[in-house]
Amino acid sequence: MAAQHSLGSRETPHSLRILLPLLLLVLSSIPQVAGKVPSSNSTDGPTDILRFINPLIGSTNGGNVFAGATRPYALAKPVADVDGQNTGGFATDSSNVVGFSAAHDSGTGGNPSLGNFPLFPQVCPGDELNACAFRIGDRATPYVGESVVARPGYFALDLASGVSAEMTSSEHAALYRFRFPAAAADGADEVLHPLVLLDLTDLWKSRQNGSVSVDAETGRLRGNATYLPSFGAGSYVMHFCVDFFGGAVHDAGVWVNSRAGTEPKELYVTRGFNLFYLEAGGWVRFADLADDTLTARVGISFVSAEQACARAAEEIPEPLGGDFDRLVREAEDAWRDKLSPISVRPGGASEDLQASFWSGIYRSMISPQNYTGENPRWDSGVPYFDSYYCIWDSFRVQHPLLSIVDPAAQIQMVRSLLDIYEHEGWLPDCHMSLCNGWTQGGSNADVVLVDAYVKNLTAGIDWELALEAIIQDAEVEPLEWSYHGRGGLQSWKGLDYIPYLDYDPLGFGTNSRSISRTLEYSYNDFCLATLAQGLGRSDLHDKYIQRSMSWQNLWKEDQTSVIRGNDTGFTGFFQPKYLNGTWGYQDPIACSALAGFCSLTSNPSETFEASVWQYHFLVPQSTSTLIDWMGGDEAFISRLDFFHTSGLADISNEPVFSTVYLYHYAGRPALSTKRLHTYIPSWFNNTNGGLPGNDDSGAMGAFVVFGMLGLFPVAGQNVYLISAPFFEEVRIANALTGNTATIRAVGFDPGYENIYIQSVTVNGEPWTKNWIGHELFAEGWTLEITLGAEESEWGYDVKDRPPSWIGASRL
Repeated sequence: MAAQHSLGSRETPHSLRILLPLLLLVLSSIPQVAGKVPSSNSTDGPTDILRFINPLIGSTNGGNVFAGATRPYALAKPVADVDGQNTGGFATDSSNVVGFSAAHDSGTGGNPSLGNFPLFPQVCPGDELNACAFRIGDRATPYVGESVVARPGYFALDLASGVSAEMTSSEHAALYRFRFPAAAADGADEVLHPLVLLDLTDLWKSRQNGSVSVDAETGRLRGNATYLPSFGAGSYVMHFCVDFFGGAVHDAGVWVNSRAGTEPKELYVTRGFNLFYLEAGGWVRFADLADDTLTARVGISFVSAEQACARAAEEIPEPLGGDFDRLVREAEDAWRDKLSPISVRPGGASEDLQASFWSGIYRSMISPQNYTGENPRWDSGVPYFDSYYCIWDSFRVQHPLLSIVDPAAQIQMVRSLLDIYEHEGWLPDCHMSLCNGWTQGGSNADVVLVDAYVKNLTAGIDWELALEAIIQDAEVEPLEWSYHGRGGLQSWKGLDYIPYLDYDPLGFGTNSRSISRTLEYSYNDFCLATLAQGLGRSDLHDKYIQRSMSWQNLWKEDQTSVIRGNDTGFTGFFQPKYLNGTWGYQDPIACSALAGFCSLTSNPSETFEASVWQYHFLVPQSTSTLIDWMGGDEAFISRLDFFHTSGLADISNEPVFSTVYLYHYAGRPALSTKRLHTYIPSWFNNTNGGLPGNDDSGAMGAFVVFGMLGLFPVAGQNVYLISAPFFEEVRIANALTGNTATIRAVGFDPGYENIYIQSVTVNGEPWTKNWIGHELFAEGWTLEITLGAEESEWGYDVKDRPPSWIGASRL
């Protein structure tokens, strides 16, 4: 059967440039409603929206969030580092504080990231230098749980030692205030000389070498060290500059392991012999502290210590003259500005739900980080972003959220991705600390670029360059495809699938994930086809739209699934296939919560971080074909229900997000909303453990935000699936167009009994489709959703279901 655009009345728009003429006619007949940026974040009246931001959501239970002080997308991120769940630095897990460092990533998995050059303040017993605790294990000190304060731009806590710490930040520097106990614990009348050490290590203890020098007169500490990225290849160098204020220098020097001395005043250290990791750094002791308080200004840079010093002095010129309070205010104002396009009329929704919503937006703007001027390898004169950690996680919801609430930043990120392509030769799938991270699946920067294109976020973006970069991902196999590009392209192009135990002498990477890579490569090619058609390249569109259906080649229609000896009753699953076309086998429940997690590095499987059960729902370009293969609407819904109620669905991992909403494709959007309410707020809530897994640079938070908005993005397509909002009204101003979108719930019920859509209007006209395009935000439409207590037939008809490409069957 020849490829076609529709099945029955299904429509297949892919971008603002390639919508079917009929759809354009319908949309053009709807009057536009322009709006302005609201003067308050709450249409119920003025309020400071920052009170709803809780940086401690996800600070335990594996959320791995960054809980400290930062500005939107900033490099400087000071917080207390602990020896427990320290991937993001700090955790509310009652572990011990081992230092205070100024650079972190947020919500990542795997090894701890950054946390370089921690400071640690202490009062040494008997005021003896050699009685001080220098090594990490020796200096680890409990913190007082109830003393922790975390809010945008500010973090503070008290140590059990009696030392208290508070911190804030500028774009490239951190400012700490350490208050020391006024007297010795035994009450003796003695002079104390508080000590602050700097450790050349990082959270992961990946330091390869490092150097530090200390100025005996001023106490200034300068230096650098070489580290490994926590999830990638290569190494990076970070530099620091620390200045102290509020006291006189008593003495200073360097330390190695558990000993310190006043000579020499500089040190170079290697990693250490064999498995013996050398701990080392610099230290300064102080006298005559005013109010027992010492202020430390820490500049960090990827370029040089000189730049770290200069930027710190420029951004924080008067550490004792009010800069601390000024920095807090500026950080708060920066966050208010970033959040100002959004306003909410909660309609009785709880403050906990509002906190989850606003905190999710907040965390989505922590990373990627703006390293403009901090890239020592090149400077193209365009904003440079890093900490894409990782795009496999963030392309699904985080970047689509930024396209709505901060489109200017999203455009900068797209331009930055293309900048990396021009200078490194490849679009990254993961990039942190100026290093390439491990590729988890397909070439997912492709999806981020095309998602921006179909939403008309085009300012300053060279789309011919973007097409070139994505074609390279699709056609050229790198020697090392473990950290960019795609591997197995010889087989992909020759067999139309990635084989199990592939023979690939052209490039090298982890030879696994044949199922998930086949599915992801298929969608990457669909996105390529979308961009090609939009740019008038019909030849490329036809080629890659056919390749986008290659996922069909791993569908084994007679494959069954058994759980604990019981047949699930479902037949037809993806399975691995050898080069010769014969089938391999992977238990469909393997890599699920019922059978144990599959890691890229420790136990790689044919699916990445999820089971065949989870992946067999992930064909966003052709879900209607999938529904047909699974036996039609009711059979598909039955599978979805089983998946979400049997323990197979892992809501802590991003691939499951879209499965919550797939009921839309079977004409039952009400069931998507119902399913969403089983996860929010039970799995996502306003508690320290209020995330089901690591936040993945804001992906978990973005999922919550979209759920509460009543929309879900299909990344790479101009499609948002419509569901019931969690608030009475949300308004979002578009900074690029000046228009304001309104999402309003009629019959809103804060008890969430009325969660079923009865009808929808757009700008006052009936809207029967269960999805809508980005025009809602770009043109400032009003989406009005009438709710009720029972499921209706709204969104049921085939013509009203989301777009789905239908290609020739390969079965």
